[in-house]
Amino acid sequence: MTGAVVHQRCWNHADREAACRCPACGRGFCRECVTEHAGRLLCASCLSRITLGSRASAGASRFLRPAVLACAGLALGWVLFFTAGEALIALGERAGAPQGAAHAGPKVPRNHP
Repeated sequence: MTGAVVHQRCWNHADREAACRCPACGRGFCRECVTEHAGRLLCASCLSRITLGSRASAGASRFLRPAVLACAGLALGWVLFFTAGEALIALGERAGAPQGAAHAGPKVPRNHP
């Protein structure tokens, strides 16, 4: 069989010689029918199957990420406002004002019978 040379043809174009074989499906394709993806030459159908599979797994995180970020933002906001409030209370105590004196209001005598 030294004289017999096997020429593979493109799976999509029968009149063209295959330039490479898709590692995912094993079919031969011409240069126009393959695309490089992650260091490999893949046919269009295998490439779409691989990219759709990766998009489906990323779909869950696409909906979860905004919820996690919103919760983290609320927690950060609470910590900032709590710390600011504690600092203002400590500053007021240093100045000599009793805690809650600013909110006491005027003293009104009560008439008890």
